[in-house]
Amino acid sequence: MRYPYKEGLYITEDSREVSGDTYFLQTAQNSKYIDSLDADINIISTEELYREWGLEALKVVGITGTNGKTTTAAIIYSLLIDLGYGCGLQGTRGFFLNDQCIDEKSLTTPSILQTLFHMRKTLQSGTGYFVMEVSSHAIDQNRIETIEFALKVLTNVTQDHLDYHNTIAEYRATKSRFFTDNSLKLINKEEASKIVFNEHKAYTYALEEAASFRVEAFSLEGGIKAAINYLGDIQSFESNLVGLFNVYNLAAAVASVKLITDDSLEKICEEVVNFGGVSGRMQVISHTPLVIVDFAHTPDGMLKVLESIKDKDLVVLFGAGGDRDRDKRPKMGLIAAKFAKKIYITSDNPRSEDPAKIIEEVSAPLTGKEGILKIVDRKEAINAAVKELKSSEALLILGKGDETYIEIQGEKIPFDDREVAKEALTANGFI
Repeated sequence: MRYPYKEGLYITEDSREVSGDTYFLQTAQNSKYIDSLDADINIISTEELYREWGLEALKVVGITGTNGKTTTAAIIYSLLIDLGYGCGLQGTRGFFLNDQCIDEKSLTTPSILQTLFHMRKTLQSGTGYFVMEVSSHAIDQNRIETIEFALKVLTNVTQDHLDYHNTIAEYRATKSRFFTDNSLKLINKEEASKIVFNEHKAYTYALEEAASFRVEAFSLEGGIKAAINYLGDIQSFESNLVGLFNVYNLAAAVASVKLITDDSLEKICEEVVNFGGVSGRMQVISHTPLVIVDFAHTPDGMLKVLESIKDKDLVVLFGAGGDRDRDKRPKMGLIAAKFAKKIYITSDNPRSEDPAKIIEEVSAPLTGKEGILKIVDRKEAINAAVKELKSSEALLILGKGDETYIEIQGEKIPFDDREVAKEALTANGFI
């Protein structure tokens, strides 16, 4: 794709799009094609483009971790806007600028040119802050080359993407590479032993351990109420988010904003209550009966979500993606069985695999357990789960969150857990 470069000129990463009015951006990923270009082609490096567009003026916050990236990034973005700074946000849900969606969803961390273009639009809007999710794939493929981060944040490191990284050790090593420089860092203290990081300019946050930012007390009843301690300054905040994992996300966001703005902790905490949540992340579809949709698609993600609902009998509906890490499938089944009285195992982007076989791998360690229902068709599974739901139960529909398709044999078929759940609730007289 070509992007506007300067008056009358464009820039691209794709050698096939190079022409007289289109410069070629040389990146870590496309350098191998340089020799194939005509000698008179205009080539510019990412470093040159970064300086030419003046992107060093932006304060860039990069957030990486297995879970929590999207929510933590969204809270930081929300806080900066509410505090009057304005902000750009790039991640799984797309590119947002000062409360407007500019680009729809793409990769968690897109190509370096797309990221630099989003940063440029943020700077042109008069805003000095840019928050981005940083995936392990982007770190490994150097899709964040040249970017000068004002702050790097680690949420957690648990099992995911082993179809790409092969081993958990390799995955952790990739995450560690993001934190080896002298940038300002914010590390989840309770995850710090899982990665290697440069301790220079490193701050920490935690709930259980001593940390730069420590949550002193919290309640999960009717939302979240918590107090956070930074250098003896203790301030409280409230949120309508649910779940212990969101206490971590909120603490990380509050700490991040404190570190990059140096506003008072009190002022930052006062704005937390305004954040309404992220679509598809612990999104309540119905209160009576309680039906929640969440993106959790890893063993640790499921664990955190299921641990967060304390006062209801749990009914869990989930599946596992095809053509991805198979090792996590039985682990997800075991975690569901630990918390739920009834489990619906169904399809979740089976891609090129047989969904029935994926379901069997998920359910393999649950042989003989009661309350296990295997339904390949995800819509049928959601309908069945809603129909049988009791007032004392909570239904958690996991894995897809705000995705609007299901991928089967190379085709992305329109499908939205939230809409399907609402239809099922209406059909069964709940709403």
